[in-house]
Amino acid sequence: MTKRSPSSTHAAVRATLSTPERILLAAEQLFSERGVDGVSLREITSTSGVNSAAAHYHFGSKLAVLEQLFELRAKPIAQQRMALLSALRTNRQGRPALEDVLRAFLQPALQALSTPEGIAFTRLRARLSFENEEVRRHVLDKTFNESSRLTLEALRKALPQLPADELNWRFHFLLGSMVYTMALPGRIESLTDEKLDTRNWQVALDQLVAYAAAGFRAAP
Repeated sequence: MTKRSPSSTHAAVRATLSTPERILLAAEQLFSERGVDGVSLREITSTSGVNSAAAHYHFGSKLAVLEQLFELRAKPIAQQRMALLSALRTNRQGRPALEDVLRAFLQPALQALSTPEGIAFTRLRARLSFENEEVRRHVLDKTFNESSRLTLEALRKALPQLPADELNWRFHFLLGSMVYTMALPGRIESLTDEKLDTRNWQVALDQLVAYAAAGFRAAP
């Protein structure tokens, strides 16, 4: 049996996709590798194997490509997060368990690391944290503000004694830990001579929930 090279296999898969899907797939890969600012619409069309007129017809701009990509990949994450938050159990005082809130927030994002497409998108999501502020705020706010605000509301119920500013700061640090973990930087792998592997999203989730819960419970 003749084996197909990775490039020929990728080309075969790409040939089965619609023009917008090919553009989005190419954009996702390029954005995740070099960031949004480092990629032009012309490069996206060239990589996707379509002409520039098709890209302008379907999207019109690079920002529109990015928005559609987030609609495809990030919206399901936000929706799953809100579903998990709405299903949280509460005690007699109406308080959810802190670990349950953290898991509901973190799991949908980290679980995306289980697929090749998810890995590319999570790296893009991490890169956006350091991109042009206007682009970052426009896309991330539109996609994640609702689910993040619901998470903050659930955290306030779980920790009613924690001052608002303290809670917001701790959520800020939670976001940083989540995004760094999603980026798969390999730093701790290097420091531990590859004895620790952060690519297992389930292990990373358990560790991050325990770490964050301790931080949220610390005295103000």
